[in-house]
Amino acid sequence: MPIKDQIKNFAKKLVVERPDPPTLRALVSARKPAAIHFRDDGIVPNNPHLPMLLYRGAVNLKSRRFPPDVVIDTLFDMNGWGRSWRDTVYDFVHYHSQIHEVMGVARGTARIECGGVKGRILRLKAGDVAVLPAGTGHRLIEASRDFLVVGAYPQTGTYDECTDTRERPDAIKRIAKVRKPKTDPVLGARGPLLRSWRRQAART
Repeated sequence: MPIKDQIKNFAKKLVVERPDPPTLRALVSARKPAAIHFRDDGIVPNNPHLPMLLYRGAVNLKSRRFPPDVVIDTLFDMNGWGRSWRDTVYDFVHYHSQIHEVMGVARGTARIECGGVKGRILRLKAGDVAVLPAGTGHRLIEASRDFLVVGAYPQTGTYDECTDTRERPDAIKRIAKVRKPKTDPVLGARGPLLRSWRRQAART
């Protein structure tokens, strides 16, 4: 999301009560994520080495004390993924060539196309978390009226938004240079993202 959305969300953080680390850990399910690979489809480059990771039911959002978007936002922030935003997902195909992205569903359900038109349409619901490596195409197909996503980014990398096929040659070069994050946005420094992405990179 643009900088203005991140600034707006930062302002919200200053006025809401946020769960502490022990409370957060109790709300997180240490499930193994599904790894989904997407090939370059000629339009969207996707990521040649790193799979998208999908954590089903990663966060228990039934806390009466904290709103679900606050829980997810705080979880990502605690694990080193910041510059967050709260909104829906764009309904046009786009990807980020200089940074990875995590999206956690705070409310509602949606069908989101990942990997471009030749990728997969995934049904996401509240509590699910998807980690998209740089280059992964995504767009909203349809969503419930109450659909709300919290998005965030690792500490390294620069936000950009690629939608034009003329950008492909340069975007592919940028994707190859994006550093792997130091932490898993859901499970922290020892989370499965680090092992999964390290193994995949070693195979190539």
